[in-house]
Amino acid sequence: MSVPSRRSQRRSPRRSGGGVVHLAADGRVRLLRIAFVIFFLAIGGKAIALASTPGNLAAIALDQQVREVVIPAPRGAILDREGEDLAVGQERRTVYATPYMLSERDPLQAAGDLARALGLPRRERRALERALSDPESGFAYVGRKVEIPLAEKALALDLPGVGCYAEEKRVYPMKSVAGQLIGYAGVDNQGLAGVEQACDEALSGRSGKQVVVQDPAGRALKTVSATQPVPGQDVRLTIDKGIQFMAERVLSETVRTFSAKGGTAIVLDPTTGEIYAMANVPLVDANQFGKEPKAQRNRAVTDCYEPGSTFKAFTVAGALSEKLVTPSTAFVLPGQLKVGDKIIHESHPRGTQRFTVRRILAESSNIGAVTLGIKLGKQRLLKWIRAFGFGKPVGIDYPGEIAGLVLPADQWYSTTIGNVPMGQGIAVTPIQMATAYAAIANDGVGVRPHLTQQVGTRTIGVGQQRRVISIKVARQLRSMLSDVVSDGTGTEAQIPGYAVAGKTGTSQKPLTNGRGYSHYAYVASFVGMIPADDPRLVVLVVVDEPHPIWGGVVAAPAFRRIASFALQRLEIEP
Repeated sequence: MSVPSRRSQRRSPRRSGGGVVHLAADGRVRLLRIAFVIFFLAIGGKAIALASTPGNLAAIALDQQVREVVIPAPRGAILDREGEDLAVGQERRTVYATPYMLSERDPLQAAGDLARALGLPRRERRALERALSDPESGFAYVGRKVEIPLAEKALALDLPGVGCYAEEKRVYPMKSVAGQLIGYAGVDNQGLAGVEQACDEALSGRSGKQVVVQDPAGRALKTVSATQPVPGQDVRLTIDKGIQFMAERVLSETVRTFSAKGGTAIVLDPTTGEIYAMANVPLVDANQFGKEPKAQRNRAVTDCYEPGSTFKAFTVAGALSEKLVTPSTAFVLPGQLKVGDKIIHESHPRGTQRFTVRRILAESSNIGAVTLGIKLGKQRLLKWIRAFGFGKPVGIDYPGEIAGLVLPADQWYSTTIGNVPMGQGIAVTPIQMATAYAAIANDGVGVRPHLTQQVGTRTIGVGQQRRVISIKVARQLRSMLSDVVSDGTGTEAQIPGYAVAGKTGTSQKPLTNGRGYSHYAYVASFVGMIPADDPRLVVLVVVDEPHPIWGGVVAAPAFRRIASFALQRLEIEP
């Protein structure tokens, strides 16, 4: 056996080591090849998956750049009967930001710059800082409906993702004139109260839209398609701006003079149902509507009160219509009258006297009205109360109307017949009372009152009509109500050159705990029609908690001032 030489012994390990190196290298190459194969398979699979979906890569890329923008419709205007603006839209700009585009900059610095450009108050600036500091947010309002120069100042900062679009801001040029009546539209121009809410569908129109391509900074590059908005329709009211202004002025002065809590006034045409004025005090600026919630109710339709002596006309109307009495029928009336366990008194103490029905109304006799109510009886009295529309809404084209309160027959106590005929124990709204007197003024025909005269090109005609009492009874009532003004409790309502028919009212307010009536809180009212022989106007004034308390002292003079102005404004001859 031969023995390897030293040279062979030295080379043999090298050959063995080289084989190991080659094996390791081949393994790494194979692993690398496998990794490349897996990588390309993954890429290919993703490409196949994208190609097999309804949208492809190009569509996805396009979708990342294309945006659909809503184009708000211009809101229609609200006008008075002569076409004067009561509510209009003014062009503004809404500034917005894309917070994640500001993440590379200092969001707080950007918020400060924008706030200064727009003149935002400190509270809004802090809210903007929070909104712009969210790196994942894709949208934030910077300023809604700001004036155009301010928006341009904000855009001039050239911040990425900050842009603007056109919007319309609702403004009320007459400020507090008819504030509660008109209501308001919110920040998105949706009617939230009053006429704005009642006519929202017609006023709103229909929004349009446009599809735009944007660059990465959110700037529009081109418009792909556009659908133009359909503007809202204008709404013309029956309200006369001048009469409305005067009614509010007189009512405000009356409330201030007599230290009252508030008041309501209505002026309407009894033959058509058109309302010339519907005033509420305290006043509210429609531009600040949401900031004054306590004053924003239109109490002519949303609140009720116990009417007191103005209600006596309907008790008399029922007795005349049932042919139980005539205007000259006389009664011997005691100084006080017991009904159930209650004693009825006159507003001013007197002894036993003989009163005709005409005098009962002229002197506003409580005992006389209760005597007629007892003569009618519960069922017939309720029939005529309902015939005049009490206990249910009149159906005016205005939101929030309530029905008032008329107790059903099965809830009457023994003393109820001693309350209701003189206007206590029953609650009515001002619009119900004005509408009921309008039926007397219109020869016994009731007309549904309305505030809307025209929507777009569509004209609103005379309201729904119905016979309430006969012509004869209506004229008898007007004659007796004329005596109230000429020689009764309503002499302060007289207007030189015109015959006025009307009735005073002074009613105690019920206690909030439901246990009787207040001895110091009253409602003073007057409702009248003019000219008495052929009325063209019905005017109602209600004053809450005045001092002194009497309707003839507080409300009748306010009626005279409002009615005098309306007669001149509408050119109604004596």
